[in-house]
Amino acid sequence: MKRPALMTLKVLLPFGIFAEKTGVARIVAETRGGSFGLLPRRRDCAAALAPGILSYETEAEGEVYVAVDEGVLVKTGPDVLVSVRNAIAGTDLGRLREKVEREFLNLDERERGVRSVLAKMESGFIRRFAEFRHE
Repeated sequence: MKRPALMTLKVLLPFGIFAEKTGVARIVAETRGGSFGLLPRRRDCAAALAPGILSYETEAEGEVYVAVDEGVLVKTGPDVLVSVRNAIAGTDLGRLREKVEREFLNLDERERGVRSVLAKMESGFIRRFAEFRHE
């Protein structure tokens, strides 16, 4: 009996490759419209991902969960490419939730700090621009 074709999954982050897996039997991802599954023979597709849990299954690892931030999923033939802003992997959903809360809360604090600095820079720029226009 012929073995069914399997997929290759690559998860990309802005600064590098988070994961590259071969022999993937199925993938489940979340969009704003709900979750959907990918099997090896599914038609090619692209989807905007919502923050949530992406899961995949391989014979070697079993089911693996990846908490992902928003991003994009593209399936072409047996290749599935996922590009997201942030990702955290785990096999236990409870522990993964704890990791996500720690990591994403720290990220939110850093983002608030950066946004505060940017807002100050923008207001300074606008003030100087207004002064320049009045000269």
